[in-house]
Amino acid sequence: TAPDGEVVFTAEQPFKPSGRLFSLRGNLAPEGSVVKLAGTERTRQTGPARVFDSEEACVEAVRSGAVRAGEVLVIRYEGPAGGPGMREMLSVTSSVVGAGLGESVALVTDGRFSGATRGLMVGHVAPEAARGGPLAAVREGDSITIDIENGTLDVGLTDDEIAQRLAAWTPPAPLYDSGVFARYSAAVGSASEGAVLRA
Repeated sequence: TAPDGEVVFTAEQPFKPSGRLFSLRGNLAPEGSVVKLAGTERTRQTGPARVFDSEEACVEAVRSGAVRAGEVLVIRYEGPAGGPGMREMLSVTSSVVGAGLGESVALVTDGRFSGATRGLMVGHVAPEAARGGPLAAVREGDSITIDIENGTLDVGLTDDEIAQRLAAWTPPAPLYDSGVFARYSAAVGSASEGAVLRA
């Protein structure tokens, strides 16, 4: 059908001046990350990191009232290898919105989101923490900046500081040490390359 300006828009008069999907890179996501801007018009946030090593730990913090406005929630070890399987972070995004923090809290993860996600939520951070990506170096209180207009995702650390922290980092024990999940975790590639199985 022809554009009617109510449901179908023309390229000359779009619903929004830009798309809603953005790829961000920076010292926290050297291989990239993905954000879908929905339910918010915020395009930038700088705040202290709150670091969680699982979605469940983050959900509990939000529901218990331990998360404050202005913070950047970091959920790591949820990527293709760490999850394993790059779990969907729907519970935590729903909890953030339900707690009235949807317009003041941001989230950064090596996991993924569904199409129902609202707010400033950055996923697919690569390389993932379980494989020694910079997300593994983030500590509580580190300053994180999400800047959609400039396409960047950065932590307020120098490259040397990140390298020093990663040199002292110990990978977490895998969730599975046998079976299909263990084999998948060992063989899956980076989210930046489609999280496909490597030979």
